[in-house]
Amino acid sequence: MSYALAESLQAAVFARLSTSPALGALVGGAIFDTPPPGELPETYVTLGPETVRDASDREGAGAVHRFTVSVVSEAAGFATAKAVAAAVGDVLLHQAPAPNRGRLVGLWFERATARRSGRAGRLRRIDLRFRARVEDNSAT
Repeated sequence: MSYALAESLQAAVFARLSTSPALGALVGGAIFDTPPPGELPETYVTLGPETVRDASDREGAGAVHRFTVSVVSEAAGFATAKAVAAAVGDVLLHQAPAPNRGRLVGLWFERATARRSGRAGRLRRIDLRFRARVEDNSAT
């Protein structure tokens, strides 16, 4: 099993999202590893939970990472949240993140869940789940 690439993959995903002009046009710099304390922007993107499964073979260490990127919005309706979620998908799937360790073999969208939450359902939240296959070519 190799969990060694978890930080590198997360950093690459965060960097790719943070430097996207299309996503930046929708949420500005409101892309967080974890939402900061205090007042939050009306719409923001945050990295969420991750599960990792071993995918090592004779060639070396590897893993499958299933991770969530969440879009949270107080904007009325789901239109804003869905536009941001579409931009997240476009960025990650068409401009694949480049980890600084190992190799990203592939990145796939698995599913999305859209729901209302918060007081009186005022928040819109879309959780996008992705699957990434990585190989650790630097393992010794």
